Amino acid sequence: MIHLNWENRETIKQIECVHAEAKKFMVDNKLTPGKTYDVKNESDEFYFIIDNSNRIGGFLKDYFKEI
Repeated sequence: MIHLNWENRETIKQIECVHAEAKKFMVDNKLTPGKTYDVKNESDEFYFIIDNSNRIGGFLKDYFKEI
């Protein structure tokens, strides 16, 4: 149940959002292009970050670039 304390875990790395244009889902209200986010966990396809709602969200890696 690692997901219960992701918000309090240390940051793995930082990433920058490059776009918020999704085909299926609305992510433009959760991500801001050009903003830097802290990665709390990651998988092969997703970054788990604290988004604009100050909650953990899982987003495809396509929206970001590593800094």
